[in-house]
Amino acid sequence: MPASSKAPTPPPAAPPMPTWDPQPVNVRPFPWLRPTIRIRLTLLYGGMFLMAGIVLLTIIYMLAANALQEGSELPVKILRGNFAATSNVCDLPSQSSGEIFTQAIQSCLQHQRAQALNTLLNRSLLALLGLTVVAFAFGYAMAGRVLSPLGRITRTAQRVAGSDLHRRIELGGPDDELKELADTFDEMLDRLDRAFESQRRFVANASHELRTPLAINRTLLEVQLADPGASPELAQLGKTLLATNERSEQLVEGLLLLARSENKIVDKKPVDLAEVASQAVDQARTEAQAKGVEMRGVRQQAFVQGNGVLLERIALNLVQNAVRYNVPQDGWVEVTTEPQQGCAVLVVSNTGPAVPAYEVENLFEPFRRLRTERTGSDKGVGLGLSIVRSVVRAHDGTITATPREGGGLEMRVVLPL
Repeated sequence: MPASSKAPTPPPAAPPMPTWDPQPVNVRPFPWLRPTIRIRLTLLYGGMFLMAGIVLLTIIYMLAANALQEGSELPVKILRGNFAATSNVCDLPSQSSGEIFTQAIQSCLQHQRAQALNTLLNRSLLALLGLTVVAFAFGYAMAGRVLSPLGRITRTAQRVAGSDLHRRIELGGPDDELKELADTFDEMLDRLDRAFESQRRFVANASHELRTPLAINRTLLEVQLADPGASPELAQLGKTLLATNERSEQLVEGLLLLARSENKIVDKKPVDLAEVASQAVDQARTEAQAKGVEMRGVRQQAFVQGNGVLLERIALNLVQNAVRYNVPQDGWVEVTTEPQQGCAVLVVSNTGPAVPAYEVENLFEPFRRLRTERTGSDKGVGLGLSIVRSVVRAHDGTITATPREGGGLEMRVVLPL
């Protein structure tokens, strides 16, 4: 079927999602080495116990050394005479004078004192080591018990990040700081849930309201096409308008599906991204030829799971933007698709005016255009890229825009397989 001379105007779109992009979670190779609060509290408790044990052991060692020093002095002193003695512990002279014998006994007592202190130190270090292990284990268990409410908050936040806004922490226990944090988080989730529910109702109501005029248009066109007296030109125009009306109905159905699935595509089917991009190129080719823009690019087969109508809307909006915001002469638009490891990539590049890097993020905002070059009434209402970002997020994908050297943009859409 020949394409119309003017590209169809997209119907009203859903309200935009928040501007933040969820970043992929980096999985650490050794999660136990992550410096969590629990690990830090364990190290703090165990380190404090270890320092206290070392100080206590030092004091006990000094007191024991002083006591042994005072207790090892001889109560008597041998002045004269020859003495003989044997010992299994000390090396005493067999026969010696009183002074030499006294020195030998003192040396023996000092040796005994040193052995006693070494034995005390070794046994104390072993006891300290065992108590330190127990202290670290006890500190780890207590830290886990104290921080268990934070674990519940984290798990709830992770479920909420997966678009499950109905989850609540509902933390019980004493009215402490952690319960106050959990209650505040629950209140925030209530407000977010109400806001997103209001947005979904708006999209659903708008989609339902759009169904009626589209159905009336389809009926009128079918009646006109059934008229045998219609001229060939009028019949061709009716067929073109009927095809455009059908695509608008499909888009409304897709938006309604998007609203019902909490901005997530639930009913996913295999879709060839190359076929979707080729259809978008075919629809925009007439407009591109009128503006003198060359359409090019190699599109490799790449299947993704998603909604075909919404994925086609991604490609069509990107291609139409690339055609409309181009240079007056010798412009081109390159549309490529390729499968990669675990994902499929759609890239739409074009020549065009220079885009500052700090302005790129604003292009995805609704009703935002780049300076006066994007304010022409024939270039849409400023919702194309905001719709693209919303649909990409609904497919768990990402979209990035990069300014090209010499002007223009490179739009890169990454969708999981």
